[in-house]
Amino acid sequence: MNFIQTFLHGEEGVFKPDSMTPMQKMTLRFVVVGLVYYAFAVIEGMIMRLYEVQPIPSIPSEQFFAIMTAHPLVGIFGSTYSIVFGAFLFLVPFLMKKPLWSITLGNWTLVLIGVGTFVFWFSGFITHYAPLYTLYWPLPADFTQFSVIGGTFFITGIALVMLGTIFFVINIYKTLTYTPDGWAQQPSKEILKSALGITAFSNLFRKKKTEQLVSLPVAAVAQGTVDVAFNAAIILFTGVLILVYMVAALLGFDLKSSAIDALLYKNWFWWGLDLVADGLVLIFVAGTWYLLATLITGKKLYMENVARIALLVELVVSWTVWSHHLLSDQAQPGILKVVSGEMVTAFELITQGLAFFITLYTLWSARPLKMTNPLKFLLGGLLGFALAVPAGIMQADIGLNRILHNTQWVIGPHVHVAILVGLTMTLYSAIYFLFPILTNGAKLYSQKLANFHFWAQLLGGVGMGAFMGMAGLHGMLRRSLYIHGEFNTYMVLAAISGSLLLLGFLAFFFNIVMSVGFNGVIGIFSPSKLKTKDLLP
Repeated sequence: MNFIQTFLHGEEGVFKPDSMTPMQKMTLRFVVVGLVYYAFAVIEGMIMRLYEVQPIPSIPSEQFFAIMTAHPLVGIFGSTYSIVFGAFLFLVPFLMKKPLWSITLGNWTLVLIGVGTFVFWFSGFITHYAPLYTLYWPLPADFTQFSVIGGTFFITGIALVMLGTIFFVINIYKTLTYTPDGWAQQPSKEILKSALGITAFSNLFRKKKTEQLVSLPVAAVAQGTVDVAFNAAIILFTGVLILVYMVAALLGFDLKSSAIDALLYKNWFWWGLDLVADGLVLIFVAGTWYLLATLITGKKLYMENVARIALLVELVVSWTVWSHHLLSDQAQPGILKVVSGEMVTAFELITQGLAFFITLYTLWSARPLKMTNPLKFLLGGLLGFALAVPAGIMQADIGLNRILHNTQWVIGPHVHVAILVGLTMTLYSAIYFLFPILTNGAKLYSQKLANFHFWAQLLGGVGMGAFMGMAGLHGMLRRSLYIHGEFNTYMVLAAISGSLLLLGFLAFFFNIVMSVGFNGVIGIFSPSKLKTKDLLP
């Protein structure tokens, strides 16, 4: 095949969208949308990296801070949520060998997340609405500084994403517990207990162990979805609160005299937001590691019962660690700083350390292993969290937090390494593994491009996090713009590292498009010709 034929039809013409089930198409739609928004986040991240080196005359500073506001939200909701939700809506029924409860609801989840992300991104792009992602009260409702119309659409976009998230939660739990037509009645309560880790915990005190009715990866999805539900409810409520002020302003009413306790608001907001950062991510990632380790090795997971209990412990811990974001807030009660901010947060090093050890030992016990794309990216994801989690634990010390708080250290070695290396490389591992399954055996166009993608993602992610961290240790604040080149050396090196991330993504995206063909990508978004609604993948 020549280049044009390959671009249109894919490598060796293997991929045929018409032969795909509704389930496969739905999953690939999530992945495509997630990758498009990942491109948004990477490109805007590079704009910010370059702007930190030398402000770009054509981009006003207000636009810079609007980009900074939308950038993490596009990465988390538009990209990560899309890929993760799509993968889990496929994997839960796949592993349980039963149909997804509702493919229609799954597609609506994608539509709401995709449209909602575009709405809040476009709102910030046009109106420069930029209270930064923390949305500390009363900043998001400050109409003397920000556009009330921009803010209204921005929060409306977030609300659409949260509604789609609620649809995902419903779909996952209905799939776990419902009985498909023509099947024997499912033991819903026992399935739910197994999924939430209650059975594993009860087995600690029983001589005769109760059988687990769901696999460990499904249990991780179920428990992480609990945090997803809490997060969606809290962020949706917070968005409605802000919308009340904005809509009132549009109607000519001033609610600024209404009493909102800023400290209470910050605790409420961070409790909800931290369920994503310290709960959802760590639980979902651990479950994905376990699944990939067993699929790659073909062996049973080492210490599976311990892993199940550790997931339950991590779920409870995730509800109690939010105060590490408020260690430098003078009004925050000392007991919350010490217990929640330091002691409980430090426990995450144990729960995530267990997941790290169990995954590595499972891989080690199956050696020799072929260094496939899924294995390489899984090891990269493990390395990312091995670097980022201790960096976060360091910040959760009242003394060190005085130095590190609100600097580039927080957003570099901790956040960006965790997301770009730990989380993203884990997701890439899953994508590379699921690619032939979802495309009915399509062959990857170029292994050389996959190898370049791996090294560019790893070195670019670690490098950018490291150089941002060095700048932070020398006093460079986050959410700040330096126009006199005080930290140019570190910012230039961070920008070079960021360019590796962009090149790696472009290589990956080109590789996937060439593998399935442009017509194949378009065909993913066409209705499936297969009429069986609940056909298993």
